[in-house]
Amino acid sequence: MPWRLARFALSKAYPEPRMFTRHEALRKTYDAVIVGGGGHGLAAAYYLAHDHGMRNICVLEKGYIGGGNTARNTTIIRSNYITVEGVRFYDAAIRLWRDLSQELRLNLFYATRGHFTLAHSDAALRTMRQRAEINKHCQVDSEVVGPDEIQRAIPGIDLSCDGHAPIVGALYHAPGAIARHDAVAWGYGRAADRLGVEIHQQTEVLGIETAHGEVTGVRTSRGSIATGKVLCAVAGSTPRVLNMVGIASPIVVHPLQAMVTEPMKPWLDPIVVSSGLHVYVSQSARGELVLGAALDPYELHQTRSTLEFAEGLASRMLDLFPFLSEVGVVRQWAGMADMTPDFAPIMGKTPIRGFYLDGGWGTWGFKATPICGKTMAHTLAHDHPHPLITGFGLDRFRDYALTGERGAAAIGH
Repeated sequence: MPWRLARFALSKAYPEPRMFTRHEALRKTYDAVIVGGGGHGLAAAYYLAHDHGMRNICVLEKGYIGGGNTARNTTIIRSNYITVEGVRFYDAAIRLWRDLSQELRLNLFYATRGHFTLAHSDAALRTMRQRAEINKHCQVDSEVVGPDEIQRAIPGIDLSCDGHAPIVGALYHAPGAIARHDAVAWGYGRAADRLGVEIHQQTEVLGIETAHGEVTGVRTSRGSIATGKVLCAVAGSTPRVLNMVGIASPIVVHPLQAMVTEPMKPWLDPIVVSSGLHVYVSQSARGELVLGAALDPYELHQTRSTLEFAEGLASRMLDLFPFLSEVGVVRQWAGMADMTPDFAPIMGKTPIRGFYLDGGWGTWGFKATPICGKTMAHTLAHDHPHPLITGFGLDRFRDYALTGERGAAAIGH
């Protein structure tokens, strides 16, 4: 250990402050209550305090900060979607991501890597061209590239995929990036805490009180709270919370599994996604390969992982990178993906006045964390949807005005 680091650690003059203030009791009343202490909930709390001056806010988390889907994703950040609404929304997220470490004063390990979405057929390549044109229309950097360019950027890839699904091209998205998921939750949580927001871990929401069609309070495992505004940001637990206020939604929950290998020397700079093989991979700052695949095909409110997933994903990865056959898998995990029929989120107001929803994120919630927090904070503060989320309202399912992102979110990434 360097002497200057040891001197800092042993000195009583420079005690390291806690990341979050510990609050022994809930207040009786809050101006806003955020249910869910993941990235989205903490980001919304931070922007409510920072952008709108609301300080009498609490975040309720039944477990620990960032322990839900924030801790169970694969940290890919991109904006190469297929609808104008999606592209503009996620591009706004990337613009926030770039300066977020400085704003939160915490290293989030944000790294721009470039993002390849591989095409294994002429039909898939046509979809890539369509996405590239929509991206360019929105001033987002995406282009279709051929096998030679893919091989130069990723020397170890087998373009033939062992003869199973030869690669015929790819959509290359230069702004594609990764970040450290737990640092994002801690950074937003610490920043919100320093602005006066109360964060209550190990506090489960048992019910949401309403009267005459509007929110009046929240019942928790540590007592009741009076409030006129509640934001639900609980990912895979969204249907359960919506049941508390009698709101029906089209959300279904599927497990989304992932796994990570032992560390290796850096060799994979870009993020690689194959919608044909249903796999994606990136290499972390510590050298591990972070691997994921499609949703499990069954609806299940659990976070168990399976041997079948690990075997199937390993087999498809070896089609792309056969030299990885001796690399060991260190661990695997699963999250609960709250999916909507059109593969786009549900954001904004609901039929219950004062009850706001941030859900239906499925497999793409992490990348939206900053802009989701910012737009939902605006929506709560003004009781009116932010312009960027008007295409994501719950009422689109009633009006048959869907925002179809399935073509750009065909696998879990």
